[in-house]
Amino acid sequence: MAEARAVLQRCDPVLLGSCRDSEPEAARMLLHLTDSRRVQKVLGRQLFVLDSMMSLLESAQQLLMQPCPAHPGGGAGSRWKSLKGDSRSRTEETETLLRSLEDKVQQIHSRRHTLTQLIEQLESKKQQYEQLEESLQKAQNALQLCDYQLNQLRAESETVLCQLTSCQQIRDELQVYVSSLQDVMQINLLSCNQSELCLELRPRPSSDMSSNEPELLKLAVTWSHDDRFTLQVRAGPAGLVEDGLSGRLSELSAALLEVMQRYLSQFQLLSEIQRLRSSFAIDWRPAGRRLVYLKSALLVFHLQVDDGYPGSGPARLLSALRDGRPLDTSGLQPLRSDLSLTDWLVFLSSSPLV
Repeated sequence: MAEARAVLQRCDPVLLGSCRDSEPEAARMLLHLTDSRRVQKVLGRQLFVLDSMMSLLESAQQLLMQPCPAHPGGGAGSRWKSLKGDSRSRTEETETLLRSLEDKVQQIHSRRHTLTQLIEQLESKKQQYEQLEESLQKAQNALQLCDYQLNQLRAESETVLCQLTSCQQIRDELQVYVSSLQDVMQINLLSCNQSELCLELRPRPSSDMSSNEPELLKLAVTWSHDDRFTLQVRAGPAGLVEDGLSGRLSELSAALLEVMQRYLSQFQLLSEIQRLRSSFAIDWRPAGRRLVYLKSALLVFHLQVDDGYPGSGPARLLSALRDGRPLDTSGLQPLRSDLSLTDWLVFLSSSPLV
């Protein structure tokens, strides 16, 4: 209601006084005035637009009434021809540019295809390079392994060379031993290599031995890289060296001398037994170094021959049997204790005690 009074105050103060007398009528009047004001605003806008359009039409009419300027080239026809020629030349130039563009596009496609092929070749080359790099790495690893093995082989070859030098020294020493034994023995060198020496020995019988030739003795001397040797009998009398001899190389000469002494002793023993067979009924058992003497059909003697006989080992009476029963041999002791087998058989065959 206060807004209505304010509107009436601005529009017509007289109406404000009458409205005080009649409030409902004033409200209706306010609505009428508001609608009228809105209609007036719309009509004002339309009139403004109409006025603007009329001004524009007047300007266009004035422009149409002005004469067209004269063209210096002879008018619209020549201008049209000129424009048509320009258009044709522009069209031909455009077509030329289009054809050139098509050629360039074709070249671009061709180059693109070539570039694709080059990329594929590059990928293939890359794979080949990776494979070559892998093969090169393997070859480098193999080369390093070969270098390591070569260094090992060099070290081993140096060791083998030192061992070969040592073996040559040993061979020279053995040859010295062989030369030193030539005075008392007949020696034939059968074979010689880096680890083995084979000899054939035939001793010269002394004047007290029989004229029978002794059995050949073949020896094999092998040595290792730790300065040790093994001496074995390859051929010769049974039981001479059953399991062989071994020791350090500095003991080789002593071992050879021991084998020689055993060989000569056994040769002397066998020669003596051979001589006794022609005079006595005897049986030699080499495994136990035992001699069996049959004095009669009922009386049997057993003699034991110790190692080193006849040089250092004695021969002794072991037992006596009569008709299979043992006899007391305490009374069968000769005055000497170093009797040989021949002495024992002579003593037993002539003794009145048995």
